[in-house]
Amino acid sequence: MRVVCLAGGVGGAKLADGLQQIVAPGELTVIVNTGDDLERHSLTVCPDHDTVLYTLAGIADPGQGWGIAGETYEVAAQLARLGEETWFRLGDRDIATHLFRTERLRAGARPTEVALELAGRLGVRTRILPMTDATVRTRVRTDAGWLDFQDYFVRLHQEPEVREVRFAGVDAAAVTPEVREAFRAAEVIVVAPSNPIVSVGPILAVPGLLAEIAAARARGVPAVGVSGIVGGKALRGPADRMLAALGDEPSALGVARRYAAVGLLDVFVIDRADEALAGAIRALGLEVVVTDTIMTDGASRAALAHEMVAAAATRAARATTGVRP
Repeated sequence: MRVVCLAGGVGGAKLADGLQQIVAPGELTVIVNTGDDLERHSLTVCPDHDTVLYTLAGIADPGQGWGIAGETYEVAAQLARLGEETWFRLGDRDIATHLFRTERLRAGARPTEVALELAGRLGVRTRILPMTDATVRTRVRTDAGWLDFQDYFVRLHQEPEVREVRFAGVDAAAVTPEVREAFRAAEVIVVAPSNPIVSVGPILAVPGLLAEIAAARARGVPAVGVSGIVGGKALRGPADRMLAALGDEPSALGVARRYAAVGLLDVFVIDRADEALAGAIRALGLEVVVTDTIMTDGASRAALAHEMVAAAATRAARATTGVRP
């Protein structure tokens, strides 16, 4: 079964790992958020892409969920001695990835080509695709003004309240041929439990991408998403606080409303802790699956991935036979 997964950050990487465990080699494509990308020490750094890459390569730091296991930081320490800012600290082996990427980009390669090369070099059988080859940068407005995303997320530890979010450069972006091909070959679309505003949001903002999803759904491809907010709290990161600050309910229902508003999903998966919200989510026109959604290890990642793909298959079968849920 050919699966396309929209992902960003640690939650997206975990679900992508679960999908990779249950999907045949070559049948999974992960489309990653690039709005978090930045330049550090003249290197192009792609945090969400690299978190997915390292996780699927089996080398991610198991405690942090990002970076490389057993990493050292001698370069960062030396930069600090030289008086350079090191609030966005790069690990020594991680720097090798950024050196490879930056050199290939400066030689004229597209970001998509570089991403595919990196996956191939690390033995990853899943296709990891940037959401676009264009430069898009997520920015957030706080009471102190506009900030680049990593300034807010890393340097300021997500402390300022977010008043507004924008994706600089997205209007000039376009869906790549590889992303378009993935959606047109897809049999299931999965939306990971990533931040709906700053991880999934930039992906959906790429002109033409929602249209590709709509076209796939119109031909019967089911789209299933899962909430990264459980019991009113984000499993990781500031999604709950961002939703509340932007006027949305910080809950699985708030996430479902955002996705329903753009016609993204057919099925929404929520945790057992949020079962009381199932009726309100169904009222949005979504089918609801209630299960365990917290991924603590490889087995639980695969279990959630299996639940989501099974829910999509059930939805597709109902659509074919005309049976209502």
